[in-house]
Amino acid sequence: MTTVFQSRHARGVGLALLVGVFLALTGAFETSETGLPVRLGYWTLMMLAGSLTGVGISIFIERVGWLEERPWVQGTLIVLLIAPPLTLLVWAISMIFFCDCGLPLARLPGFVTPVLVVTVAMTALNYLIRRKPYETHAAGAGAPPPRFLDRLPARLRGAELYAVSAEDHYLRLHTSKGQDLILMRLSDAVAELEGIEGARTHRSWWVARQAVTGARRGDGRATLTLKSGVEAPVSRAYAGALREAGWY
Repeated sequence: MTTVFQSRHARGVGLALLVGVFLALTGAFETSETGLPVRLGYWTLMMLAGSLTGVGISIFIERVGWLEERPWVQGTLIVLLIAPPLTLLVWAISMIFFCDCGLPLARLPGFVTPVLVVTVAMTALNYLIRRKPYETHAAGAGAPPPRFLDRLPARLRGAELYAVSAEDHYLRLHTSKGQDLILMRLSDAVAELEGIEGARTHRSWWVARQAVTGARRGDGRATLTLKSGVEAPVSRAYAGALREAGWY
């Protein structure tokens, strides 16, 4: 079953293909003298290769949690990691499509700037189309309960779920019946929590909105107080969206 995490990257690949079609139709970067079928093949292949490279690097960076609280710095890191291998790939495929003189290394530097421009633009677009962290999908009438609730240990079954926090490879469950640990990644848990109104508040925390009883700010950061008295951190990456949604 497709998760929210996978869907976001699938949207990015789809966007890249649309941009590839646009670049082909406009004959971007001096490709206008080539026939449209060749341009379509070239640009869709280029954009697909670039987007899949970006997906792989983005997944790695997001899984290890690098710079999640500073998304634009994180985006810059993604660009810097994508650009070198993608420049080599674009150079090689361009020579195959448009040059019958082999793969002259002298042409390689000319691809650095175009690749960097497109990579920056696509990375920025992907960040802009990301679903806001406070967006949730309430379960419709007759819909089954969120799948994640089936993972609660026996002693916590039927409890009200307040929050889920990551601890190494485990998740700590904060509920009305106490706490417990399960082995799972937070990104997978969030995907299974659809149907409960809640949001990521930090790279290591998901919080149910109905569990929040108060909020406080200090040292430039916000903290949410839950019904159990536990305090959940709010990082800068999520603070603005949560504030706009009325969480605090």
